[in-house]
Amino acid sequence: PAAPVTFRAHLWDHPDLPRWLRFVQRDPGQPGFLYGCPLAPELGTHSVQVLAHNRRTFATVSQRLLIAVTPAPGGDAPFQAEFLVGNRNVEELLPEAARELFLQASAGVWERGDLHIVNVTSALDRGGRVPLPIEGRREGVYVQVGSHSPFSPCLEAAVSPQSRSRCHRGQRPLASCYDTFAPHFSIRWCNLTLIPVSGHKPKRRLCWPHRRDTTPTAGALRVRPALSRSIQLLHHSSIHGDTRELRRMAGSRDVPRPLSTLPMFNVRTGQRINPAPGPRDGARVPLL
Repeated sequence: PAAPVTFRAHLWDHPDLPRWLRFVQRDPGQPGFLYGCPLAPELGTHSVQVLAHNRRTFATVSQRLLIAVTPAPGGDAPFQAEFLVGNRNVEELLPEAARELFLQASAGVWERGDLHIVNVTSALDRGGRVPLPIEGRREGVYVQVGSHSPFSPCLEAAVSPQSRSRCHRGQRPLASCYDTFAPHFSIRWCNLTLIPVSGHKPKRRLCWPHRRDTTPTAGALRVRPALSRSIQLLHHSSIHGDTRELRRMAGSRDVPRPLSTLPMFNVRTGQRINPAPGPRDGARVPLL
């Protein structure tokens, strides 16, 4: 059997990857994927160093990967739909065969033939929860599909106010195209998002028109860049505000008296407080 190989990737002469580029490898027995979709400032050639570490022989091999960022042919698709696939992990939708299968299912919903995948993002990067280690559980993947043709009536019905109201009540939205993705993909239709050309002016994105393969060592696993957008980070509340809130709560809490007979020292005020007095005739209390 092939030896397990662990891959690491970073920019040449830099410790990390750029923000628009991600690397994922589930375990040493599976391939690793470099995927991303840069913006206009990233035009040009990027040099990435891929390290392959053989877990059996402890041999390490380095290879340089050049990634050329060019404008996407035809520009951005004016109509884009984002689906949440609940029964897949991100690395399961990055291979070309899986993306082609998803596009075939999307063509049954969109009723168009000029579809292409714009973005693939793990649900964990959108604030999703890590699934329990139970067989069949997946983290979920957001897949954004673009087209130059308007949305189909089925997609528009799935995001109508009536459908959103049904979703709030725990019911399925009003749509007649549920079965087009089955049985390969489980779409969560209440999370469907449509991005029309009107009222939305996306920034120009520059995606790879094709896939690149590289093999760092003989018999090693492939590292394959696929399509995706730059990482969308979730911003939480200010760290300073949280720190002040924690300090306020710590300053207002009551410190319980110790059970010992030694004086109590308050670490905040420096005051020494005698412990709570015991019963006056404690020595005369009969023992049980």
